[in-house]
This record gives sequence, structure tokens and C-alpha cells, in this order.
Amino acid sequence: MIGCLFIHGFTGAPYEIEPLARYIRDSTDWVVRTPTLPGHGETLYLKGTHYSEWIEYAEKVLIDLLQSCDKVFIIGFSMGGLIAGYLATRYPIQKLVLLSAAAYYINPKQLVADIKIMLRDGLNKTLHKNELYLRYKKKIVDTPLSATIEFRKLVRKIRPELHHIKVPTLIVQGECDGIVPLKSANYLYQVISSTEKKLLLLPCAKHHVCYGEDQDKLFKEVDTFLHESTKEYIY
Repeated sequence: MIGCLFIHGFTGAPYEIEPLARYIRDSTDWVVRTPTLPGHGETLYLKGTHYSEWIEYAEKVLIDLLQSCDKVFIIGFSMGGLIAGYLATRYPIQKLVLLSAAAYYINPKQLVADIKIMLRDGLNKTLHKNELYLRYKKKIVDTPLSATIEFRKLVRKIRPELHHIKVPTLIVQGECDGIVPLKSANYLYQVISSTEKKLLLLPCAKHHVCYGEDQDKLFKEVDTFLHESTKEYIY
């Protein structure tokens, strides 16, 4: 039996990766898990949470999968990509997929472009239809500074560990991502030690790569990658 663990991003929830998770559920008989990290979800309760709680919860779900499945894959989005990479250095998973993984964050050039579009939509009185604005306005209000500090601590803790990743890895990055810059994906490709790694750039995708024009390409590439045969790794 194959298990597949999805880990969502900071201030996010399983909806961020649900389109891809649903695709895998519908096309395989795999055990798919999409846990919600502590303090996260449709409603945020992040005050007082520590980054170690996010890692430990994902780790607990992974251990459960490893106990019941012959093979386990991890797919992590944004901050969840870093957690996924960290777990891949400590547990015998078979493959790793990193979606918009936040080894670095904030892409100034794209962020300015997105803000200009929001300003234009505001002047045209159509801001209520702007998907990016709707997605982030509530997060900004509901995210305490302490949680943002914890996120930064997590990045600082995990980034030095990423070179220990030896499992086959697919790195996916949207070229129009205003949150995680392209240099994050390039960095991951350079530092990950696996001899089987691939960088997939999606020209039309923003941060939420599971949504948008490149969705079909993403699904097909991930599906192909996860079904490819690979050698066994010793931990």
C-alpha cells in the first residue's frame, strides 16, 4: 500500500493542496492524508503556537502512514514544503514533492505587480472579485506577529538541513509567485543532495500552484514523477 502525505503552508489549510490531493485520490488507491497544522485552518488560532508544534504534528501523521503503508510520499506546499523536506531527512520516505517551498520568501517584483492590479481593481470598484486580495486580506488581519516570527524561526532551522535530502525530489515553482521568489526553487535544486531531482517551472502560476492555468500540467508532472520506478535508499 502507498501513502501520500500533504502538508499545507503557513496560515493556510488543506484547501491549498486539495485539488492535487483530490486528483491523486481519484486516480489511485493510495492512502492520502491532508492534516491541518495546529492553529491553522479556515479560521486561524495562531497566537501562542510554536513552530515545533507544526513540525511535530506533521511528523505524527507521517509516522502513522509509515506504520500502515509500504511506501510513503510527501508533498509539501510553501512552509509545508520545508517541513516535508525536513521530514525527508529523518524518515524513510520514497519521494518528495516541493510546491512553492519557502526556502526564501517575498518576491518584490511580482508583489509590486500584484499590488498594482489590486489598486487598479480598487479604482474600478472590482476589488471584491480579485482572488489574490480575497485570499490574503483576512490572513493579514488574523495572523499575529508572534506567529510570523515562529515561521521565520522554522525557515532558519530547516534551511541548513535541506542538503541532507537524498530521496528523489520534484521542485515546483510558479514563475508569477509574489510570495516565494524563483531563487527559492533554484536554491533548493542546488542544495538538495539527491541524484534524482527535477525543477518544474510553471510560467503562469502564482503562489498557489494547485490552482490556475498550469494546473493540468502540474498534475500530470506530479503523477508521472510519483509513478516512476526508483531505487531504494538507505537511511
